[in-house]
Amino acid sequence: MTSDHLSPGLADALAGGTVVLDGGMSNQLEAAGHDLSDELWSARLLAEEAEAVTEAHLAYFRAGADVAITASYQATFEGFAQRGTGREEAARLLALSVELARTAARRAAGAGVRRPLWVAASVGPYGAMRADGSEYRGRYGLSVAELERFHRPRVEVLAGAAPDVLALETVPDADEAAALLRAVRGLGVPAWLSYTVDGPRTRAGQPLEEAFAVAADSDEVIAVGVNCCAPEDVEAAVRIAARVTGKPVVVYPNSGETWDPRVRAWAGRTTFTAERVTAWRAAGARLIGGCCRVGPDTITSIGRALGRT
Repeated sequence: MTSDHLSPGLADALAGGTVVLDGGMSNQLEAAGHDLSDELWSARLLAEEAEAVTEAHLAYFRAGADVAITASYQATFEGFAQRGTGREEAARLLALSVELARTAARRAAGAGVRRPLWVAASVGPYGAMRADGSEYRGRYGLSVAELERFHRPRVEVLAGAAPDVLALETVPDADEAAALLRAVRGLGVPAWLSYTVDGPRTRAGQPLEEAFAVAADSDEVIAVGVNCCAPEDVEAAVRIAARVTGKPVVVYPNSGETWDPRVRAWAGRTTFTAERVTAWRAAGARLIGGCCRVGPDTITSIGRALGRT
């Protein structure tokens, strides 16, 4: 089984050029006035304000994104259970996250967007469920087998909702990456694997050469790369990912601002520039977008930098 067989449209697009990803879901929802001060984060709106999620996706499609990443990053059976949501309803909400992005794509097409649009089902790390910042540390004290057992049920539900690709994202640890790759094996849906990094290492401290090598021989993986990191860390990571795996590279860093947990606010200035985008593409990046604090205006600027508009 090859990745081209799994997803010919997206795989062909990556072989032929650059695909633009969307930006941060949470900042777009907050800009629209929604309160995300909850352990479920944007996943809470799947149950309470689903239309807001569709509108956020639509804003990015209108801005020039080719791929919408679903609001399922923090959506897990365990996280929903802590709020009293049963497994059947949790599964419905996971599948709904994919349908909301599909709805946004249909609306975008109805409004005149004629390019191909894809949906990536977000699969966040184990630490995202804990809502304690541990997704930026890794090393949870769990084995690869235990992490696979955690991830597999929701990955199966998301795959059953027929996204174009599974986004295994913000992964802090090569061990968790191995567990995620085991969890997606045999589901018939391609995936990208994206680490959160600190310089040349994963957040758990592993060299990126070793971390990317985990995915080098996985047929399910159509791209590898980094997200939710500083823009300054991207270019070197792209070169390593391309060299180690030979696969297209996915990048969607934060704006460059930093989160101050004492005052619960972002500080500093953005370092996400058009010049960086063209350098990332030259280094091997083929899926380029943004993560935290990156909104529709920046996605439009990415498209311009890549000669899309």
